[in-house]
Amino acid sequence: MTPAKVGEGRRCDAAARALYGNASLGVHVEDEVAQEIERKFLLINDDWREHADAGQRMRQGYLIGAQRASIRVRVAGEQAWLNIKSATLGVERREYEYPIPLPDAEEMLAELCERPQIEKVRYEVPWAGHTWEVDVFEGDNAGLVVAEIELGDADEAFERPPWIGDEVSDDPRYYNVCLIQHPYSQWTDR
Repeated sequence: MTPAKVGEGRRCDAAARALYGNASLGVHVEDEVAQEIERKFLLINDDWREHADAGQRMRQGYLIGAQRASIRVRVAGEQAWLNIKSATLGVERREYEYPIPLPDAEEMLAELCERPQIEKVRYEVPWAGHTWEVDVFEGDNAGLVVAEIELGDADEAFERPPWIGDEVSDDPRYYNVCLIQHPYSQWTDR
């Protein structure tokens, strides 16, 4: 996770599509724009664990999920960030991330953020020249495991590890902002 550029159920789908609109997946974006290009996948087994690091526990909450952007607070270990992400469905989105004091983040999570909050452990898994981020969700989203890969370009080629399953980049149910409103534990079609 780097500042300014970093590598969200069915009921949420209609609301998220209204919120995020349709993504343009082939747009060229200049390097100086804070742009996240990320693809998200389900996993088919736990084989990724033999290549993973020790993992980092994260907690994040949303201050706002609005028509044009979401604003979240994330704490990972002793570090904290404020993140602003454009409300665009798909693999390319504007994203701005700024470090903030940990006590401020803890206070915002406790007093200002929506409930439930996102709790997860993020593992980094190197594979064929890329680093995959595998999120193992806890709390109201326990049982959900997704892998994300950040790319330099929407058309960048990458090798899919054998433990990667279906792509869900265009499914708003898997966006963290939607998991706040419709946690994985409430999905009836999983």
